[in-house]
Parts: sequence; C-alpha cells; structure tokens
Amino acid sequence: MATNETKALGRSTWVYPSGVGILASAAVVGPKEGDGLLKDDYDIIYTDMYAGQDTWEKAERKMLEDAVATAVEKAGLQTSDIPAYLAGDLLNQNITSSFSAKTHQMPFMGVYGACSTSMLSLSLAAALVDGGYTPYAVAGVSSHNATAEKQYRYPTEYGGQKTDTAQWTVTGAGAAVVGRGEGGPLIRYSTIGKVVDRGVKNPFDLGTAMAPAAVDTIQTHFQDTGRMPGDYDLIVTGDLAKVGHPIAADLLKQAGYDLGERFQDCGLMIYSPGHEVFAGGSGCASSAVVTYGHILKQMRQGTWRRVLVIATGALLSPISYQQGESIPCIAHAVALEMSEAAEGSGGLS
Repeated sequence: MATNETKALGRSTWVYPSGVGILASAAVVGPKEGDGLLKDDYDIIYTDMYAGQDTWEKAERKMLEDAVATAVEKAGLQTSDIPAYLAGDLLNQNITSSFSAKTHQMPFMGVYGACSTSMLSLSLAAALVDGGYTPYAVAGVSSHNATAEKQYRYPTEYGGQKTDTAQWTVTGAGAAVVGRGEGGPLIRYSTIGKVVDRGVKNPFDLGTAMAPAAVDTIQTHFQDTGRMPGDYDLIVTGDLAKVGHPIAADLLKQAGYDLGERFQDCGLMIYSPGHEVFAGGSGCASSAVVTYGHILKQMRQGTWRRVLVIATGALLSPISYQQGESIPCIAHAVALEMSEAAEGSGGLS
C-alpha cells in the first residue's frame, strides 16, 4: 500500500491518494471526427479542417487554444488562475503547444511522448497538484491530419497511396483541468511506461509497433496495483487500431489477462462504420478527444465507474526511419474512477 511519503507502487506506478481529479475537460474535433460515432460528446466541431485559419498548423493551434479555453471556463476558472500548463503535440519542437502557451500566458511545460502525450501530460499534472506544487494544472494535446501527413509522410496534396495497416491522424484537441476535489472523476493511478522496441521498421504499421508497449504497461499496472481486468468497466488503448489492438489482446491473453469486451481502442471508437480511415484513428488527439469528451461524460452519467486509459506512442521521426532505425514505442496508463467507486472499494486497492 502506498503512503503519502512514497506515493508509488513498484517502479512504475504513481498513486494519488489525496483526492486529485479532473475538474473539467473539453474535446474539440475536425469535421470528419465530428461526423463520427461520438459527435454528441464534443464541445466544438469545426466545419472545415482550417478552423478559420490560413494554414493547417495555425488550425491545429486554434483547436488546442479553444480546447484549453473551454476546459478552463467549464471549471469556473480563468487562465490567470492556472499556475501550470502541460501540453504536447506531434509537430517539430512542440510548436502547437508552445504557441498556444503564448496565447494563454500560463506557466508552461512542453511534454512529448508522441501519441502517448495525453496520459503523460495528465499524469504529470496530477503529480504536481498532488505534491502541492500547484492548486490547478491544465493538461492538453492536439493533432491534425494534414500537419501530421506533411511532417511524417507525404503532404496531403501529393495524394500518396497508403497500405491498409496505415492509420488516420485524428484532427482535434483535448484539455483537462486538474485540481483537488471530489466533483469529477478522480485520477487514482498513473503507470509510467518503458520504451519497448520489437524491431518494427514500417512507419505505415504503427499499431504493430506500439502493441507490445501497451501490453507491457498494462501488465505492469496490474502487477503494481494488484488490480485485475475485472476491476475496470473499460480498458482502452489510445490508437492501436485494427492491426495493433487484436495483437495486444492476444499478447495479454497469453500473459494470463483476458480483457474480453471491456478492452477497446480509442482509434476504433471515433469514426462511423463505412467512413474509410484505413486501420483506424491515431495521433495525440485520438485518446484525448475520446477520454476528455466521451469517457468522462459516461463516467459522470454513471455508465462507467472505473476506467483505465492507456495512451500509446511511437517515438519515431522521419530522420530515424529514413536511416533504417526501428520504431521505439511507449505507453502511459491512467486509472480514472468516480469518487463513489473509491469509497465503495474501501480506499485504494
């Protein structure tokens, strides 16, 4: 059992025993995402990919700025009340996040974990609040299909063809305001992942590359906390999609963890059937818009009481894979639960 002195289980899992939770959150998306399965759970749906801006990069920045502003307003706060803003994205030097920080003028810490950044930033925000360094912190991430295509693959205008294993970068942004209180879902645990590299070199098959990292973090979470799959109503990965998600499920079953129907993937929850997105959604916004929009809404409505979110990230760059390097990957997990679940379990378990 963790104490206030250690606040850790094993090597990898942090415990937040003092009532740290998500006070408010916001999810904003592009038009394709806004026409999908979760359209009723987003705060803003932009009618075009430019979001009223004149470049794709400015559009992504606008989306992150709007997500942060909306979450802060929903929390009944102002950005001047927030002493810590942790954010990350997929673009070189985290330019979306840093430019959004210039706009909002909150003390800023740039965070990068590729598509795992949503739960990495949320974990760090929770740690800062739990440690007493700040009363509030904002965690935010963004991605944009056209900016990611330009940086990592081929600009959209090229019309490059993709394989069925490729994924569609989600256009959108998510933000959460973290603070003390029982009003929103509590952040109970964070399991910080290790870099896992199984030698996959294909940048158009990131699901296969990321699946072992997700499995490693999920197993570590269960081992550190003593919890089992049945302790969660939903266990959801960030963006393993059609290729990586079944690989992760099989590997977990081989390790003795049969997650069954509770095991889902954010990249498969966003788009409507029949809308071609190759293997499914990816990007920082994949896990963020599902978590900060759909999952938290369902938790507050009582559909789910405990949810484990595992955001996955491929730590590659165009330079690394062009030089023949394999793709190192990582996954970070956050356990969310409603306060009733914490009380009903007799405390931390």
